[in-house]
Amino acid sequence: MAKKPTKSPIRTDDKAVTPSSDGDINAFLSQVHSRPASQNGNAQGRLVFAMDATMSRQPTWDRACHLQAEMFAETAKIGGLAVQLVYFRGFRECRASRWVDKADTLAELMAQVDCRGGHTQIGRVLSHLKKEAKKKKVNAAIYVGDCMEEDIDSLCEAAGELGLLGVPLFLFQEGHDPVAEQSFREIARLTNGAYCRFDANSAQQLRALLSAVAVYAAGGRKALGDLRGDAKQAAQLLLEQLN
Repeated sequence: MAKKPTKSPIRTDDKAVTPSSDGDINAFLSQVHSRPASQNGNAQGRLVFAMDATMSRQPTWDRACHLQAEMFAETAKIGGLAVQLVYFRGFRECRASRWVDKADTLAELMAQVDCRGGHTQIGRVLSHLKKEAKKKKVNAAIYVGDCMEEDIDSLCEAAGELGLLGVPLFLFQEGHDPVAEQSFREIARLTNGAYCRFDANSAQQLRALLSAVAVYAAGGRKALGDLRGDAKQAAQLLLEQLN
């Protein structure tokens, strides 16, 4: 069980942040085809890792604490990756961490978060992404959630603005909520990102895909071709869609 923080290292910024089948995976990967490649040169890539931390998400949050370490495993070889954790929970609580470049630091931040009941605040996440992208390039963003309880038109407007800023959003949906699926697919389309559904039985696939997205953010499409290990197959599928 996640520990409650005595003093949260994650800030609140109210102004900016007020079973998976092979077909699902392939459909997710195929959406990458129309996205422009991330080109970072020798600069460190920046990735926002956003998660729904409402009560229904506790099991997945705990699992993500373990999976996120894989995102850093290969990126260190190609210039590294800076990650910012963003989450929402409870009554209008939406928080963003500092930017970190070590897996254990991100794991420590995530371990100090416990899930609490509340409604989704995806709009505040999108607003925060927009603010960060205007300050400095954000190469990609990941969102993990299971439902959507907001005005879809407002979310689409914000997603379109992110698309213009060149921030692809990769949305991972747990479960089969049809409203969430429709919303996540449209947000992915508007940001030139991609969408995929997962469940408790697809942890290995999720790990590989998270790693591939992280490597894409850190080094672009060329870096995907150099991946090894568990993420190699996901990287190869990404390359097939990018080329």
